[in-house]
Amino acid sequence: MEKMNQAFEKVKILVGMEVDDEQPPQDESSFSFVDDFNRNCTLSTTQRLQGFAICFVAGLTFTLLSMLVFLNPIKFGITFTFGNLLSLGSTAFLIGPKRQVTMMLDPVRIYATAIFIASMIIALFCALYVHNKLLTILAIILEFGALVWYSLSYIPFARSMVSKVMVGCFDTEF
Repeated sequence: MEKMNQAFEKVKILVGMEVDDEQPPQDESSFSFVDDFNRNCTLSTTQRLQGFAICFVAGLTFTLLSMLVFLNPIKFGITFTFGNLLSLGSTAFLIGPKRQVTMMLDPVRIYATAIFIASMIIALFCALYVHNKLLTILAIILEFGALVWYSLSYIPFARSMVSKVMVGCFDTEF
């Protein structure tokens, strides 16, 4: 249990969240790299915009390149998922990793975040380990739907509007 708490504290430090100072100091060598990294990671506005642009363009490029290998679901799953990860990571340059994680774990979008991350893991698992084309395609469809639902969580009232439109489209009562 203690190791899990230590690992959780390291993750908090890595993403820039405040850590409780109530615990006794741990081994200084284990936190020195992470502390130095957090102190030295102050980016200027220009650097943030450049990082965002590079990461976003790389993610978009991987996502578009995945269409070239669409007929090979395993390669498609890997490139599409990697493109999504890069695009998602690009916003961390703009708002910072701490705020990115805080926004992703907001009660409004916690389920969308969990489903999106789980669908990326499932897609990569199906593509890299299972090597089943049908399962990879199903996982990519799930990932795309989760990406859309996650993205809609940042637009006010978008998910309720899409839900109402979908219910209206698929309502079988006349």
